[in-house]
Amino acid sequence: MEKKIGKNDPCWCGSGNKYKFCHLGFDEKIEEFRRNGHKVPPRKIIKTPEQIEQIKLSCKVNIAVLDYVGEHIKAGMSTEDINRMVHEKTLQLGGIPAPLNYNGFPKSVCTSINSQVCHGIPSEKDILADGDIINVDVSTIYNGYFSDSSRMYLIGEVSEEKKKLVQVTKECLEVGLQQVKPWGFLGDMGQAINDYAKKNGYRVVREIGGHGVGLEFHEEPWVSYVSRRGREMVMAPGMIFTIEPMVNMGTDEIFIDEDDDWTVYTADGAPSAQWEIMVLVTEEGYEVLCY
Repeated sequence: MEKKIGKNDPCWCGSGNKYKFCHLGFDEKIEEFRRNGHKVPPRKIIKTPEQIEQIKLSCKVNIAVLDYVGEHIKAGMSTEDINRMVHEKTLQLGGIPAPLNYNGFPKSVCTSINSQVCHGIPSEKDILADGDIINVDVSTIYNGYFSDSSRMYLIGEVSEEKKKLVQVTKECLEVGLQQVKPWGFLGDMGQAINDYAKKNGYRVVREIGGHGVGLEFHEEPWVSYVSRRGREMVMAPGMIFTIEPMVNMGTDEIFIDEDDDWTVYTADGAPSAQWEIMVLVTEEGYEVLCY
């Protein structure tokens, strides 16, 4: 339970306003959901307007880095070349690559090709070839605030099957985004994404999901894309989280590379695709902060 505050005391959000004029109504609504057995967001993950503005600045850097990757990525390039691009561009824009040394991750970006689901480690040995699909996952620290998004890139002439996977995965994200509403549930989004993927003959990875982000690289909540409508955490205004379904052409089963203990692969070797955005829940609906 959160600490109780007097109506005339300063609000817990740090606005300086009296509690009764600030987050009292918000907390009463949260408590109603809690009493009805729902999972509710803790105060620490509800962002203030000032924090949101700083997070948006971090997102601007993250978006610019991915734009830069999109302008230069091509066949014959190594994933280490992408790592250098991301590292140098991030520093040039005043940011810090968040993945570098995070829990021992050795590079500044994740690069996941074809059957690699996520967390691929850039290498001089991994050369992009005509027909590849690759997810480039960029995360940035700017003035102490975190941003995180990823995009798919098609290298040269890509098969129609892979093109469809990449397109449907992006549509899954868009379908899920339409379910982001204040006082709805994360499960509303999760079920919409899973249903859409299945409708198109694909499977969504179960073990890996999205996350809260902004003040830390990974915050509450953990976001599933195989959840059920009306379940999971309540989406309250001020929450920021990622939508990043990983969609497989074949089985939803995965495994982690035993040698590097990071790279995730599809169990059957079929291609996987992922897009990632950062979303703010607002009083009216949502705002996409990072893409």
